[in-house]
Amino acid sequence: MHLLLLLIVLGLLVIAGPSLWVQSVMKRYSVPGNRYPRTGGEVARALLDAAALRHVRTEITDRGDHYDPIEKVVRLSRANFEGRSLTAVTIAAHEVGHALQDASGFAPLAWRTRLVRWIQPIERIGAGMMMFAPFGIGLLRKPAIGLLAFAGGLLTLASAVLVHLLTLPTELDASFGRALPLLERHGLLRDEDRPRARRLLTAAALTYVAAALQSLLHVGRWWSILRRP
Repeated sequence: MHLLLLLIVLGLLVIAGPSLWVQSVMKRYSVPGNRYPRTGGEVARALLDAAALRHVRTEITDRGDHYDPIEKVVRLSRANFEGRSLTAVTIAAHEVGHALQDASGFAPLAWRTRLVRWIQPIERIGAGMMMFAPFGIGLLRKPAIGLLAFAGGLLTLASAVLVHLLTLPTELDASFGRALPLLERHGLLRDEDRPRARRLLTAAALTYVAAALQSLLHVGRWWSILRRP
């Protein structure tokens, strides 16, 4: 029993740990909020203009910091768009890194864009199928239907996990192949903030890994529901 409990705790740490670490790093370097003279939005705009990407817009979003390669927009959370913290400046540079990838025809970003467009509707269908699974087995008293729904839902959610993991090379390149050189070349970082910026860029790159692990946790939760008597 003790060994089982230990394995469960270790499993939760492996799955939730990266997400908690990413959130901790982002929060730690968001203070003080006025560390730099420019806001994250201003930094993003300046870096885009310097790279001759004036057609790429910047805007505030409530759906998480990201670059939209379809709309050609760098979107930052309000805290990062309006903030002057190390987190705001560094995350802005990371998302501009994706815009640079798009402009240069970076193949992994193009693959990810296609995969995301294919997976999103499939993932929604899969979530619906998994919600139907317990009813198919319990209420409708048709285990085969329920198991089929669960299997289909599991496959679609697992495909989302795969997409998240396949984005890691794109994220690492955006952080260390694009954003960090930009920050250093334009003198946007204080000397003492360089190792902190590296941690932030690592956290930004691992965001999708954390999301993949969280998706695995979601799949596990549905599996436990299905197995209830």
